[in-house]
Amino acid sequence: MARQEPRPLRRGWTTGACAAAAARAAYQALLTGEFPDPVTIRLPRGHKPSFPLALAEMTGGGARAGIVKDAGDDPDVTHGATIVAEVAWADTGSGIGFAAGEGVGTVTRPGLQLAVGEPAINPAPRAMIREALVELAEANGAPLPDVTVTIAVPGGARLAEKTMNARLGVVGGLSILGTTGIVVPYSCASWVHSIHRGIDVARAAGLDHIAAATGSTSERAVQRLYGLPDHALIDMGDFVGGTLKYLRSHPVPLLTLAGGFAKLAKFAGGHLDLHSSKSAVDLAMLLQMLAAAGADEPTQAAAKGCDSAGAVLEAAGQWATALADGVARRAREAALATLSGATAVEVAIVDRGGEFLARVGAEAKP
Repeated sequence: MARQEPRPLRRGWTTGACAAAAARAAYQALLTGEFPDPVTIRLPRGHKPSFPLALAEMTGGGARAGIVKDAGDDPDVTHGATIVAEVAWADTGSGIGFAAGEGVGTVTRPGLQLAVGEPAINPAPRAMIREALVELAEANGAPLPDVTVTIAVPGGARLAEKTMNARLGVVGGLSILGTTGIVVPYSCASWVHSIHRGIDVARAAGLDHIAAATGSTSERAVQRLYGLPDHALIDMGDFVGGTLKYLRSHPVPLLTLAGGFAKLAKFAGGHLDLHSSKSAVDLAMLLQMLAAAGADEPTQAAAKGCDSAGAVLEAAGQWATALADGVARRAREAALATLSGATAVEVAIVDRGGEFLARVGAEAKP
């Protein structure tokens, strides 16, 4: 039997694209009395997707349309959510305004791409919505729109608990995101976006120390050590490269880079994406470091039979601390090289119990 090739991962649509399509459908109903179904929009890169409507109704002073978000094969928290846009007439000359409906958050901290008090509908989705409405007005011989567009995501407040919104100062629900309108499976664009916005919020708050961690255990250990506020914590996950490259152009005085031994060993080996599908631990490097730490021959022999970073660390025995310290030092060198000197760096390796195995560069912080 011939081996079946895996099918390509299916792309999907961002919340911003769905919001723009829903807004266009609602505005067309406001202009003509009829909802287009499906509704077609043009995305920033020229794609013209069509969306079936899940909701279409006239309201007292406007029209409301809804689209069920299809994120393709991406494990997006908003996949299957209904993105609703209500378009209502506004005062003449007011232009196109935006409001947060159910499940869409409000910005409460400076540093984001939107002012404090604004609905968390990001600039790119706003631009897509404006373009869709202006194009539709011109096609119908209508003046430029004077409307309020209210975006809602029923159940969005519950979904937002699975995101980093609260840390960023977005309260009450989700952010409407998307630069291109297209979700690329497993690109984790929303995660990287949250990392960047978290750094922006920390800088706007004047924080002189932030911590970027690969997981919750290392994050809690660093927060406990330094008493850092929540908005000083960056949930970096596997995206050490995306974090450091953004900090290179948006520096802070001090970064604590924290994670488990295996993740930071990958970084020490030169990898900027720490996901298991993107990188692997250089076991030969660990064996060389163990030898350099002075481990005896029986210990080195035991380590050579190991097939994981954790196993090497366990086999290191009394030299485990020295091995972890060596990995932390090499990881710090890699971080400083990526940052180009814009930010001081501490690297902290944390075990599964939340205890520190190594800290290098901690002298930068009193």
